[in-house]
Amino acid sequence: MRPADRSWLLLTGFVLLYVVYLLFGALVFSSIERPVEEELRRDVDALKRRFLNHSCVSPAALDLFVGQVLAANRHGVTAHKNASAPSNWDLTSAMFFANTLVTTVGYGHTVPLSNAGKAFSIVYALIGVPFTMLVLTACVQRLMYPLVLAPLGLLQRSGLEPRPAAAVHFLLLLVLVVLCFFAAPAAIFSAVEGTWSFLDGFYYCFISLCTIGLGDFVPGTQPEQNLRQFYQGTVMVYLFLGLMMMYLLLRTFHKMADLHGLTTFLQLPRCEESDPDEDREPIMENGQGAQKQRPPAASEHLAPSSQPSYNSMGAS
Repeated sequence: MRPADRSWLLLTGFVLLYVVYLLFGALVFSSIERPVEEELRRDVDALKRRFLNHSCVSPAALDLFVGQVLAANRHGVTAHKNASAPSNWDLTSAMFFANTLVTTVGYGHTVPLSNAGKAFSIVYALIGVPFTMLVLTACVQRLMYPLVLAPLGLLQRSGLEPRPAAAVHFLLLLVLVVLCFFAAPAAIFSAVEGTWSFLDGFYYCFISLCTIGLGDFVPGTQPEQNLRQFYQGTVMVYLFLGLMMMYLLLRTFHKMADLHGLTTFLQLPRCEESDPDEDREPIMENGQGAQKQRPPAASEHLAPSSQPSYNSMGAS
């Protein structure tokens, strides 16, 4: 079979598998969530009938009132304890919204109410999203040696072959990320939020760090929460560090796939071909413009015989 035909065959298979995966997810979600939705709908109807039986409010007036309350709630304004509720647009809350906007998490619990705010959100995200990705990429590049290259060198010097060393390293990094950025924060969120279980906290961490951002769980939104501004600032730091580690984990997986021949089999670009060669190009020039300051390459920290770079590993 010609390479072009094989490529189109693989692409068609991937598309069909993706559609099947979506259908499978739809069937599972529908079977799990639809009975709960119907039960909740029956409870709401019963509550509405009881309220109408004990009041002089007409059904139309009640529907109008409920619709207005729900519309306000979608914009982050709740009717429950509304007088004492903190503003969604104080400096810390607005910065939290900006953070979720440029990181593409987008919980949707707070949204711009004015046309000017919506227009500014477009311009702000247009600049902020690529700028955030640039900052994350720069940070991940600086973490490649201490969290990827150095551990790989240690594993190879201990006697492991390149492919097993890459697999063991990825599993260790995965465990580290799960423990430090999912399990531990989930325990903290369940303790601080009060109404959250450990599963709720873990679910929030996963939804946030995968930038899905459903918005059903948002920290720091409970009325009269202690140290709310400090708490929201801490969550912003957590989101940035967590996204950085998720990006590092994805890059590590891509490099491991290169080593095991998965990207070649699927005819995907190799990781080293798509990565900026940050260690070979100077980052800054001195003030005179005559001498370029070149940072030491990550591979220079190790002897040539023990260099752990994925790019130098041949198929065993």
